[in-house]
Amino acid sequence: MLLRPAKLPKPKFTALDENLYDYLQEHRAPDDEVVRELREETARLGEHASMQVSPDQATFLRLLVAAIGARRAVEVGTFTGFSALAIARGLPTNGRLLCCDVSEEWTSIAGRYWRKAGVADRIELRLGPAAETLRRLPEQPVFDFAFIDADKRGYPAYWDELVPRLRRGGLIAVDNVLWDGDVVRPEVKDADTVAIREFNEKVLDDDRVESVMLPIADGLTLARRR
Repeated sequence: MLLRPAKLPKPKFTALDENLYDYLQEHRAPDDEVVRELREETARLGEHASMQVSPDQATFLRLLVAAIGARRAVEVGTFTGFSALAIARGLPTNGRLLCCDVSEEWTSIAGRYWRKAGVADRIELRLGPAAETLRRLPEQPVFDFAFIDADKRGYPAYWDELVPRLRRGGLIAVDNVLWDGDVVRPEVKDADTVAIREFNEKVLDDDRVESVMLPIADGLTLARRR
């Protein structure tokens, strides 16, 4: 006799409309004046401002870094420094964050706000192609936490350089893994969308980590080094 598979319960999720998203933002730790000023200055950059992480994502990064007791962190893609500020605030006073970016113009904005927030002494900024910067680092595990939020076609290279340099039990977070929903729209075939799809499969197949994809902002993958 054939047994019918057990009927699975309906997946539980809540779709966010604008009102519910506003409610979500209102019920997190509030931003201080430095963060508000940084967000406002970034918003004045026009279309480039969309590269900034969302406020709830920044809060999540800070809490995550603090929760795992991270002391050594690295970020690929710094822009105007909002995510780096959040990560640095999650570190202890003797913690260190390495930021990799290619834009002196945008990261100069970041530097001003890091100094205002009193965390500039925890942050080292290295300008240049991030993959090259990472390859020059020691090959043994040196990081507790890593965050990737840069050019999408570069994600596989950043991943390959960072995972071996992450301590066992360390975390790596990757932004934009839902890519505005285009990852599940087969008719969308531009280079960045294809790159994100392929990267997501790469993470899923990587037995060095266990991972989960979270519906925060534009999608955030969180992976733990085994």
